[in-house]
Amino acid sequence: MCKVILATGSIVGYAYMMEFFTAWYSANPFESFVFFVSRATGPYWWAYWTMVTCNVISPQLFWFKRIRTSPLAMFVIAIFVNIGMWFERFVITVTSLHRDALPSSWDYYSPTWVDILTFVGTFGVFATLFLLFLRYLPMVAMAEVKGVMDDEKRKPPDTAKQ
Repeated sequence: MCKVILATGSIVGYAYMMEFFTAWYSANPFESFVFFVSRATGPYWWAYWTMVTCNVISPQLFWFKRIRTSPLAMFVIAIFVNIGMWFERFVITVTSLHRDALPSSWDYYSPTWVDILTFVGTFGVFATLFLLFLRYLPMVAMAEVKGVMDDEKRKPPDTAKQ
């Protein structure tokens, strides 16, 4: 899995570089502003660089065998990649909303109570669906349980004794 995370981290890094390259190569000042200036140095620079650090730089540590074979290091880097993927969604959504076509509409994004409750509600929906999944699809397969039961417990009850 470490090699898979390393490969996908490298692919994501390549995709980020290609976004910059296409914006630069098009020589369109508006596209360059959206991809160069606004994302990397704008008001949400912290989210962009957190995304790049977590998704591209942290998986590069898997080039070292000592880190690749350490369960704690694998877990920590996997969590960083997960955080980076969340920041990628944040950067895509928020940076496209805070810079509208009209400069008079530009503003720093701050979530409303509806945004916050929708986010909190997703945890409740996940927990509900997860618990329903556990209720109707047990974690232990019945075939495994039947294989280890005593022969006495598996025999049907004797109806002649009654």
